[in-house]
Amino acid sequence: MSHDEDHIASTAEKLVRMANQIATFFHSKPREEGIAGVAEHINKFWEPRMRRQLFELLDGDAEDFDELVIAASAKIKRPISPAEADRKLGVTAFPADIAASQE
Repeated sequence: MSHDEDHIASTAEKLVRMANQIATFFHSKPREEGIAGVAEHINKFWEPRMRRQLFELLDGDAEDFDELVIAASAKIKRPISPAEADRKLGVTAFPADIAASQE
């Protein structure tokens, strides 16, 4: 594995571990309250980039996630992709892209 692959794996592992730690705390609550608590915590404290990575992992293979995280995912705000954000702002090309196309 290259250094970049190691970093990606470790970032994914950290996100899974963090989400599962949140779920572990909320297992002490009634199930619906726990689901809401996990979702609220992630929505409130995780930046969009982290939530985007969380959904990439959940959409891939969710077997490493606590079942409370999986249940809460329906209530977690799914951030838009950077490309979608650019489209919403009307950005169609960046200066570097324009310069490269003129060479």
